Amino acid sequence: MDKAVIQEYKGSADQWNSYVESHPEAKIYHLFEWKKVVERSFGHKVLYLAAFDKDRIAGILPLVRFNSRMFGKFLVSMPFFNYGGELVSNEILRNKFYSHLHQFILQQNLNFVEFRQDDELEINLPVRQHRVTFLLSLPDSEEDLWNGFKAKLRSQIRRPTKEGMWAKTGGLELLDNFYQIFSFNMRDLGTPVYSKGFFQNILETFPEQVDLVVVYTSENVPVAASLLIGYRDTMEIPWASSLHEYNRFSPNMLLYWHSIKIAISKGYKTFDFGRSAPDAGTYRFKQQWGGEEKNLYWYYILPNGNELPSINPQNPKYEMAIKIWQKLPVGLTRLIGPTIIKNIP
Repeated sequence: MDKAVIQEYKGSADQWNSYVESHPEAKIYHLFEWKKVVERSFGHKVLYLAAFDKDRIAGILPLVRFNSRMFGKFLVSMPFFNYGGELVSNEILRNKFYSHLHQFILQQNLNFVEFRQDDELEINLPVRQHRVTFLLSLPDSEEDLWNGFKAKLRSQIRRPTKEGMWAKTGGLELLDNFYQIFSFNMRDLGTPVYSKGFFQNILETFPEQVDLVVVYTSENVPVAASLLIGYRDTMEIPWASSLHEYNRFSPNMLLYWHSIKIAISKGYKTFDFGRSAPDAGTYRFKQQWGGEEKNLYWYYILPNGNELPSINPQNPKYEMAIKIWQKLPVGLTRLIGPTIIKNIP
């Protein structure tokens, strides 16, 4: 492994994915197909690095390059998602990747490289631990999980059904309903919205691993929606939204319960609630389901003297922009939002 060579990957998707599937720590975001999804959805250059020991892949690192006048030039593995950092066969290769990237930053005059890990690494690199997720262990039946919930949680889940709300699971045929809710919710949060094409590309690329869930009122008005991604023994809910004017009926409770039931019905053993900022409203909402809290680790390679980047809505310098965005018509946010959010990893 000492003689392994780090280079840009030019091989087949099958060879890359064969290594991913063989690695116990792999996530779906390591699969080769995300290269096309990101390139088609955002227009970014995707740089896949691989460590070769002779002709055999011994490590990989998928990277997406950003060139933004506002935020600078940088690489992220993997942006827009919670996971997707490097996969290596041993620590020697991990250090080789980092040495390679240190040189690459200087050659390309980049501001930083960020890679997102779900476990702490024994490395001497700056790290942010500003996000957590909750992992809920799933039994074999929804009845067993339901019986384990506290009475208050069960009552909250029943609330929307008493109002006549119901949930539907599907794929591309639900995309319009999903995106309608998602774009309204992002506007209300003051966050630019992804293009609908981004989610369409995900659904078309991973039809067996991705589900959409939509909650409707008794009048068939879509009021809450989620996108689910399953891989190995875990189903994740990276995106979920509901319309604020219906919050008093708790459609998000039915949304998450239905999403969890789908995971159980498909045989997944863990439900990943997606990332939250500690003590935020979404954090407290997810905490009540009884999952185990887990830190997420975002590591950085920086040129000498550079500070850790903070490209996120919690940065105080974006406060005014968020307030302005919340007042814009949703149609306008759908038009201009994708050109902004594509540079926010």
